[in-house]
Amino acid sequence: MKRILLLLLVICASISAKAQFGVGGGGGSNIIGKISGTVVDSLTKKPIDYATISIFKSGAKTPINGVLTDEKGNFKLDNIRAGKYKITVSFIGYPTKTFDPVETTASKPDNNMGVLVLAPSAKALKEVQVVGQAALIENKIDKIVYNAEKDLTAAGGNATDVLQKVPLVSVDMNGNVALRGDQNVRVLINGKPSGATSASLSDVLKTIPADQIKSIEVLTSPSAKYDAEGSGGIINIITKTKNASGISGGVSGGVGTRQNNGNINFNYNKNRFNFSANLGGNLTWPQTSYSDFKQELQVGSATQLNTSNTHNEIKRHGARGSLSAGYEFNGFNSINSTLTLNDGGFNANGGGNYHFEDAANAIVKDYIGRSISHNKFSGFDWNVDYTHKFKKEGHELTVSGQWSHSIIKSDYVNLFTDRYQSQSGNNNGKNNEYTAQADYVNPFNKTLKLEAGGKTIQRRINSVYDIFAVTPDNLTDPNSGINPIRDNENSNLYNYNQNVYAGYSVFTINLPKNYSILAGFRYENTQIKGDPQTPYATPGANSQQLEPFTASYNTYVPSFTLQKLIGANSLKLSYSKRIQRPSLQVLNPFINRAQQQSQSVGNPNLAPEVSQTVELNYNAFVKSSVLNFSVYYKNTANLIEGIATPITDNGVVVNRTVQNNVAENNSIGASFFGSINPIKALTIRGSINVYTYNPTVYDAYAGFVSQDALKTRLVSTMFGSAQLNLPKNFIVEAFGFTNSARRTIQGSSPSFGIYAFGIKKQFLDKKASIGFNTVQPFAVNKSFNQDISSPTFRQTSHTQFPFQSFGVTFSYSFGKLSFSNPAQKKKKGVNNDDQIQGGDQSGGGAGAPAGGR
Repeated sequence: MKRILLLLLVICASISAKAQFGVGGGGGSNIIGKISGTVVDSLTKKPIDYATISIFKSGAKTPINGVLTDEKGNFKLDNIRAGKYKITVSFIGYPTKTFDPVETTASKPDNNMGVLVLAPSAKALKEVQVVGQAALIENKIDKIVYNAEKDLTAAGGNATDVLQKVPLVSVDMNGNVALRGDQNVRVLINGKPSGATSASLSDVLKTIPADQIKSIEVLTSPSAKYDAEGSGGIINIITKTKNASGISGGVSGGVGTRQNNGNINFNYNKNRFNFSANLGGNLTWPQTSYSDFKQELQVGSATQLNTSNTHNEIKRHGARGSLSAGYEFNGFNSINSTLTLNDGGFNANGGGNYHFEDAANAIVKDYIGRSISHNKFSGFDWNVDYTHKFKKEGHELTVSGQWSHSIIKSDYVNLFTDRYQSQSGNNNGKNNEYTAQADYVNPFNKTLKLEAGGKTIQRRINSVYDIFAVTPDNLTDPNSGINPIRDNENSNLYNYNQNVYAGYSVFTINLPKNYSILAGFRYENTQIKGDPQTPYATPGANSQQLEPFTASYNTYVPSFTLQKLIGANSLKLSYSKRIQRPSLQVLNPFINRAQQQSQSVGNPNLAPEVSQTVELNYNAFVKSSVLNFSVYYKNTANLIEGIATPITDNGVVVNRTVQNNVAENNSIGASFFGSINPIKALTIRGSINVYTYNPTVYDAYAGFVSQDALKTRLVSTMFGSAQLNLPKNFIVEAFGFTNSARRTIQGSSPSFGIYAFGIKKQFLDKKASIGFNTVQPFAVNKSFNQDISSPTFRQTSHTQFPFQSFGVTFSYSFGKLSFSNPAQKKKKGVNNDDQIQGGDQSGGGAGAPAGGR
């Protein structure tokens, strides 16, 4: 509670420091208003979307601002001081139309110009229909933007399904996200972290309905203003929020053979107050995977063979809701607050047949196993942002605070008829993050702009992991005669604190001949304290006497981008440095024996990964086509990977994986994505990323790696789609992607690829739609193969998981709105893109296998 009060005091003090809300470089007392209107075609009387609205001072030749009309032809120019202005309306195929003067006064600061009529040029009428469509993929100076709301095959799925279609992004069968093959990616939601994603990113993404997602931004070379964490880069998921005057909303959803989705949203914006609410969720039908597993281990003269043939049924559910409210006191001061709630989980029920051979002692055993798990996560993110704008355009200060709270619970029972001890486990974890930050932007002139700021993140994580030995009467009823007895040696308490302090400055310099430079520097200090305990343990052969540990290190992060504009095309050279902090899960020295034949243990002595990337990028517009090419070199030092080694544990040979800084990797890669229109109604899109995996293993780990694993490997991701616009508002789309196997120094993970088709019919002036989607219509299951080896062991698995689905989607929107251009409002506030992804941040580690999607 003290941290919450401190966070609120920081925000309140920042607001009070302004003395009065009207302060704005001497001009804050002026009345601020808006100019709005609707642009329509003179012949068809239909609205013109994406027309350019420019505003000038009356008599001036240089515009002071501009917006684009929305799909209903509406526009709104905000923060207009009282005075006389000239408004121009332009669009390809139409002569520019000028309205002068357009006046606002102190007594009437808002001017609704009503309906503005444009007469088309006869020669260009056919071209207008194509230009008016928004691109599905956009390339900007610092990021790639995938406009998911324009993608009909994404409807009815979840965030994982959408991410599979984003250029340079890949998602494996378990929902783990990678950017250019690197899974060390920071995933944000609306520019901010979610406490839930730090607990289990892949599971949280499956709870976000695709219908909630507006767009996804990909940053492969983030500048120094972003947190240094995430060696692969940053992925920012933007949800649907409308900047609209009036009342609006919509409902959407889908029913299918794989999962069901629903989403509802409501928006209100009037008199400088805005409010929005969104609620969505999904529920999957039970999905059963089948797996064949083989493990050959050797310790000295002792050899052992483990095989199994198992199945696992998984049912998932998830819900996400948000409330957001904001108020603009005037054109210089505004405050906004958002509360996001999430709840989700999955239940797994599986089992199968197991086979064991000990060649040295001539022991052969066959036995039966069963596993049941219940996994649940929930939490909230609450943030408050205050923005003060100075008199000069773009000159502003933002002070933000956020509290993220998440809970993860995992209960499991693993039962065996022989060989292994049956056990149950309860893992309860809590994660609290407290963030305060300030960001300052000052465009000194047309040539130079400064961005600077500072922040602190205080993380407090607590985990209780209790293990019990059980003796069931039978495997049919897991609760029958279990008689749990605490396993004192393998139960674990874990308290983990991480404090990050950071400051940055970034300069944007516009040079002659269309050159520009973006250069920055960031400093971060990280302080870690871990307190792992086995409080019930007594000295013995299997005892885990764990000691607290601390770590502190500094990170210096420069960034540099040089860009040259060549007409509408651009050439960009960039350098970025990123780090990947080891997470709680890989630091905890507790030995996790939940899966007794494949144990895992963390390493408190891990250093962060450090990656440096140099990239050359060229973006070209050729008529209606967009082409983007990149080549890059990436060096990653202190690569963190788990090293699996056979050991003897209580007289049994097992495979234990220990996290270590194992190698340095040098990678050369190239990527391409493009969009072309061979005919007016058809759009074809595609992307490909190919890079090398070429690790140089440190001497301490050379004996644990087979020479075959050290060969230079090519790794790739490919995606393609086609969309056809048919008469009477029918749209047809098809897409597919394939990701090659991902490499580690001891083997490879499975390759992955799917394809899908969709058709949608829009009606009621495009306010409603109904569609049909199918994924993998000609194959029920997909196969995934994994192979891991060293000189003393080999482990292979073959898994089949159902991906085939058929579903119906629908959507309906209501309300009469007047939109402003979303680009006019820059996203500010807390942006914690600094923590490793993919680990279970709740602590000791859940014992039940997640298995599949």
